[in-house]
Amino acid sequence: MATHATELGATLRAWRDRVSPAAVGLPSGRARRAKGLRREELAELAGISVDYVVRLEQGRFTTPSAQVVAALARALQLRNAERDHLFRLARLVPPAEGEISDHIPPGIHRVLNRLGDVAVAVFAADWQLIWWNRGWAALLGDPSATPQALRSFARDSFPIDGDGPRLSQWPVTSLTRDEVEAAIVADLRRATGRFPNSSRLTNLIRVLTAGNQRFAKLWTAGAVGAHREDRKIVEHPTVGPIAVDCDVMIDGDAELKIVILTAAPDTEDETKLRLALLSGISGP
Repeated sequence: MATHATELGATLRAWRDRVSPAAVGLPSGRARRAKGLRREELAELAGISVDYVVRLEQGRFTTPSAQVVAALARALQLRNAERDHLFRLARLVPPAEGEISDHIPPGIHRVLNRLGDVAVAVFAADWQLIWWNRGWAALLGDPSATPQALRSFARDSFPIDGDGPRLSQWPVTSLTRDEVEAAIVADLRRATGRFPNSSRLTNLIRVLTAGNQRFAKLWTAGAVGAHREDRKIVEHPTVGPIAVDCDVMIDGDAELKIVILTAAPDTEDETKLRLALLSGISGP
């Protein structure tokens, strides 16, 4: 297994080799033997000495400053995930992200669109609903009539001033409510570490802490974690109560949460779920 020092050096060499001179505005030249950038070229682009690059790549220096790592990341044209990996290899905390993103990558869209009528929705890192499919609307009601800012699972879980749920048009009961509430708060605290500069997340926590005693109590506990699963009863107006399993998958640096609702196979609940999806009803 590679040591920490050799892993940092090997990663830098691999990323240097893949950057073409043309990509950084340098002439290619026929006499080049390097596959990508020369050490001298990387040093010049990053504003550091060639000897410094050599020592890093050979594992003789493993604690570059945050400024040096950031300069290397820019010179090597690293993506955010790669930049963060380089910071961690240097035993540094990656730069804090700004606002939470509502962007869903094309690859995730392709997967979601291939799930058919399975009830699925996507939430941002602060549990803001940002996408849902026809199956979700048929099972829980279409949330499009709800103002965008209020399409929040966190606000539904911790209502303020008697607000009713906004994400479902009919009653939904969690069978593990206490565990889910604690998991949502722990998940939001984890998000504050990932997005410490997000004004949207900061405002959400401020509003929930001031307006909901249960949230405030859980928040002071300081737990950090993630919400992964639940079991719910959906009181569907056409087919009656349906027991569904709720599974949460977290994707990528943006901390997108893909929530899938399914019924146990070969059960009455599965039959009801199919009928609900066929009913076409999506709310008032």
